[in-house]
Amino acid sequence: MAEIIRLSRARPRRSGVFFSRFELNKLLSLYSRHVMCGEWRDYAIDHRAGEAVFSVFRHTAEQPIFAISKTLAGGKETGRDKGIYVVSRGPETLARAHNITDALAVIERRPRLTSVTR
Repeated sequence: MAEIIRLSRARPRRSGVFFSRFELNKLLSLYSRHVMCGEWRDYAIDHRAGEAVFSVFRHTAEQPIFAISKTLAGGKETGRDKGIYVVSRGPETLARAHNITDALAVIERRPRLTSVTR
């Protein structure tokens, strides 16, 4: 006779860091504004051990222009994620904050490249 195995018990529980709906709305809103300006063209969301990363690209084949990463404060997952957000450009850290709005402010303040026509 066959044995019934519940997959929910057989699969290991995944614990990790993920962006909340609010955080994704903030990230995608910022992304869409930069796409409309023609500055950004692609994005990626990666989940690494203890970290979630939202990267934006000018071209798909290039290195990311910015990477916004979220790690959990204290390294523990709680019911309400209290994250630490880091905005980086390559190896340079531009901002570190406990609030995604404060972390993204550094990208909002960056001067935009404009073309000059004569």
